[in-house]
Amino acid sequence: MGVPQTMEALRERAEFIKESLQKSQTITDNMVSILGSFDHRLSALETAMRPTQIRTHSIRRAHENINKTLKAAEVILSQFDLTRKAEAKILRGPHEDLESYLEAIDQLRSNVKFFSGNKSFKCSDGVLNHANQLLAKAISKLEEEFRQLLSNYSKPVEPDRLFECLPDSLRPSSSGSPRNHGDGSGKSLTDHQEKSLENAVYTLPILIPGRVLPLLHDLAQQMAQAGHQQQLFRIYRDTRASVLEQSLRKLGVERLGKDDVQKMQWEVLEAKIGNWIHYMRIAVKLLFAGEKKICDQILDGVDSLRDQCFAEVTVNSVSVLLSFGEAIAKSKRSPEKLFVLLDMYEIMRELHSEIELLFGSKACIEMREAALSLTMRLAETVQETFVDFEEAVEKDATKTTVLDGTVHPLTSYVINYVKFLFDYQSTLKQLFREFDASDPDALLASVTTRIMQALQNSLDGKSKQYRDPALTQLFLMNNIHYIVRSVQRSEAKDLLGDDWVQIHRRIVQQHANQYKRISWAKILQCLSVQGGASGGGTAMGADGSASGISRAMVKDRFKTFNAQFEELHQRQSQWTVPDSELRESLRLAVAEVLLPAYRSFQRRFGPMVENGKNPQKYIRYSPEVLDRMMNEFFEGKTWSEQKR
Repeated sequence: MGVPQTMEALRERAEFIKESLQKSQTITDNMVSILGSFDHRLSALETAMRPTQIRTHSIRRAHENINKTLKAAEVILSQFDLTRKAEAKILRGPHEDLESYLEAIDQLRSNVKFFSGNKSFKCSDGVLNHANQLLAKAISKLEEEFRQLLSNYSKPVEPDRLFECLPDSLRPSSSGSPRNHGDGSGKSLTDHQEKSLENAVYTLPILIPGRVLPLLHDLAQQMAQAGHQQQLFRIYRDTRASVLEQSLRKLGVERLGKDDVQKMQWEVLEAKIGNWIHYMRIAVKLLFAGEKKICDQILDGVDSLRDQCFAEVTVNSVSVLLSFGEAIAKSKRSPEKLFVLLDMYEIMRELHSEIELLFGSKACIEMREAALSLTMRLAETVQETFVDFEEAVEKDATKTTVLDGTVHPLTSYVINYVKFLFDYQSTLKQLFREFDASDPDALLASVTTRIMQALQNSLDGKSKQYRDPALTQLFLMNNIHYIVRSVQRSEAKDLLGDDWVQIHRRIVQQHANQYKRISWAKILQCLSVQGGASGGGTAMGADGSASGISRAMVKDRFKTFNAQFEELHQRQSQWTVPDSELRESLRLAVAEVLLPAYRSFQRRFGPMVENGKNPQKYIRYSPEVLDRMMNEFFEGKTWSEQKR
C-alpha cells in the first residue's frame, strides 16, 4: 500500500473517533442534567424530614434520661433498703447473731461511703447523719461485746493444766513439786538429760477456745476500722494482763524483793529458787508463748496495736519473775548459793532464744534487756562467789578439830563442792565466755586448781592445832589422800592432769613417811643392837652376844619398849585412817620395820630375861600379839572400846 492510501485511512479513523467523542459528550451532558435534578429533589426531601428527625432525637434522649433516673432511683432505694435491714440487725444487738451484726456494720459503712460520694442527692445529708449515729451506736455495742466475749473466755490457767503441757521429765512428782534432776545438793543433769530437755516438746495451753478467736478477731478489726484503737487496746490489755497474773499466782509466783530474800532461811530460799526456775520455764515456754499466739491471731491486721498489746499484757508478769532473780543476784553472797545461781543462769540461757523471739519487737525492748541484764548479773555473781569461796576456804576460821586425825569436814565439803562444779561444766564454760575469750577448759582448770590450793593452805593451818607432830602428819596424809582419790574418781582429773595427781600422791607418801619417823623412831631405837642403854654407855655386841651387857639393861630395854608400845597403841588406836587401803598399807609399812626388829631383839636377848625371875613382866608380847595389836591401830576406837 502506498503513502496516500495510508493517510486516507488515518483520516477516516480520526473522523470516526471525533464522531464517537461528540456522542459521549452528549450522553454525559444528559446524565449530569438528570443527576442535578435528583440532587434538587433530595435536598427538598431532607428539608421536609428535618423536623421529624429533631423530634425523634429528643424522644430518644428523653427515654435515656428516664432510664438513667430510674436506675439511679433503684440504686438509692436499694441503699435505703440495705440501710433499713442493717439498722434492724444493729438494733437487735450482737448477742443473737454476731456474724450478721458484723455484716450489718460493714453494710452500714458501705452506705455511708455511697451517700458521702453522692452529696448531690437531697436526702444525702439526712441519711448520712442517721447512718453515722447508727454506726456509732453499733461500735459502742461492739466494744461491749468484745469486752464480754474476751472476758467470758479468758480464765486463769490451773497449774495442773500447765503441768500437763510440760514434757514428762519436767512434770511434778506425786509430792506436787517439780522433779529434780539432781540429788538435792544442786542440779546434776547428765549430757543425755540435757539433750533430751533441748528436744523436749511443750504443748501450748489453750488460753481461749479456737472457735472464739475468729469472732474476737473480727470484732477487733471493726473497732480498729472505726478508729477505736485505744478502746480496743485498753480492753485487751486489762483483760489479758489480769488473767495472766492470776495464772502465775495460782502457780505460786509471788513478788519478792531483796529485803524479803535476805530475811529467809536458806532452806526456804533454796526451795523458792528451785520453784522460780520451773516458773520461768512455764511462763516463757507456755504462758507468754500462748499469749503471743492469741494476741497475733486476735489482732492480726492491726499491726499498730499488736506488739504494744502483747508488751503491756506481759510487762508486769515479767517484772515479777525477773525481780526475784535480781533480788537473789544482788543478795549477800555465800558459797552455798553458787549452785542455785548456776541453775538460775542456766535457765536464763536456756530461755534466751525464746525470750528474744517472743519479745523481739520494739515495744518489748525493755523486757528483753531486763532478761539479758539478769543473765549477766547472775554470771557476775557466780564469778564473785568463786573468789569468795576460795578466800573462805583458805581463811576458814571454824574451830572444828578432828581429834582422831581423820578427813576434816572442810575437806569433804570442798571436794563435794568441786564435784558439783563439774556437774555444771557446760554451763560454767558458757559463763566464762561471757567475760573471757580464753579457752574455757583452761579457765575451769584454773578455778579448780585455785580452790584445791586454798584447801591445802587451810589444812596446813589446821594441822598445826595438834600437839602430837605424828598426828599432824597423819591428818595431812588422810586429807591429801582424800583429795587425790576424789580427783582420780571425778572429771576433775582430766582438767588437773596426771602430773597434778602424781605430785599429790608423792605428798601423801611424804606425810606417811614423816608419821612413821616421828611415831616409831624412838621405839625402834630401843630394839637397835647399837642403841645406847638407859643410864649407861655399854653397847651390846654386834654379833648378838650379850657380851658386855647386863641383864638389868636388857630388862630395861624390854620395859621401855613395852611402855612405849602400849602408849602408842592406846593413843593411835583412837586415831583414824578412814581409807581401808591406806590404813592397811600404813600398818604394813610399820609392821615391816617393827616386827623384824622385835623378833631379832627377842631372839638375841630374850634368854637373858627368860632364865630370870618373872620373865613375863618384861617380855609381855610375842611378835604375833604385836601383829594383832597393830591391826587395832587407826580404827578410831574410844578408850572404853579399847578396854573391852
